[in-house]
Amino acid sequence: MVNENAQAAGLKVLLGDYPNTRPLKSGAVRMPGLDLQFADVRLPHSAFKRVVRDLEFDIAELAIVTYLQAKAYGKPLVLIPAVVMGQMPHPCLVFNGERGRIAPADLAGLRVGVRAYSVTTVTWVRGILANDYGVDLDRVRWITFEDPHVAEYRDPPTATRAPAGKNVVDMLLAGELDAAIVAPRDLTDSRLQSVIPDAKAAAQAWCERYDVLPINHMMVATENATKTMEDGVSQLFAALVESKQAAIAEGASGLQMVRFGVEKLRPSLQIIIDYCVEQRLVPRALTVDELFDDVTRVLGT
Repeated sequence: MVNENAQAAGLKVLLGDYPNTRPLKSGAVRMPGLDLQFADVRLPHSAFKRVVRDLEFDIAELAIVTYLQAKAYGKPLVLIPAVVMGQMPHPCLVFNGERGRIAPADLAGLRVGVRAYSVTTVTWVRGILANDYGVDLDRVRWITFEDPHVAEYRDPPTATRAPAGKNVVDMLLAGELDAAIVAPRDLTDSRLQSVIPDAKAAAQAWCERYDVLPINHMMVATENATKTMEDGVSQLFAALVESKQAAIAEGASGLQMVRFGVEKLRPSLQIIIDYCVEQRLVPRALTVDELFDDVTRVLGT
């Protein structure tokens, strides 16, 4: 039963500004009766702690590994089968080409910088290194710059915090790191070269081999929202689908990783769950089905 008063109050939403979300955020895509109150946050990941620690938003964009950790630690959040952002992880692991070549087999004992140990892209990269290149992740020296979003999680002994005020790319270029996992926006510097040979081709082959596309950010809702604002949650899902279609109609490209529906996402979700278990990022194994509730499970079917 939908609480009509709660529905009328609107939904507090955290959502980034991407080609596939801009039609919705700009008002070009409208849903009758859907009152969305978008948080004034430029970089959604900067508010992920507020999502999992404070339950500040009814519906929020959230990194999938952060959600898996939150779920495993009992946070009252439910996954919505809507991807808003994905990327190929292979090219994100880089070294400074001016300081000599590094391959996956060379990483044991080296210093690898990561924004935070539990970042989703980092988890994808580590899983690929371990499962496809035979890298012993416990022999890598992980250098972190931020705390995990989920307060209950603790970084492993192999992770060390970088000095305050340092920047991962600057440390890599200065030789204070041997390699790093960086955001795509940092890959413009020609000195940064991929640790994984021919990374783009390797990423494409990986996707074809496993028949998955890597997920980065999905949408989540509080358990209270799916219980008291069921229609609003369902309408927002439909609005996200329509927003992607509008973006494509306007000429946006590269949205193949923005997918909807549990079954379409199941293979990718299972692999990232497996990676989280292997890397001891979650205190227990999760199933794909328990990530959803009766309201969100049927969206996109």
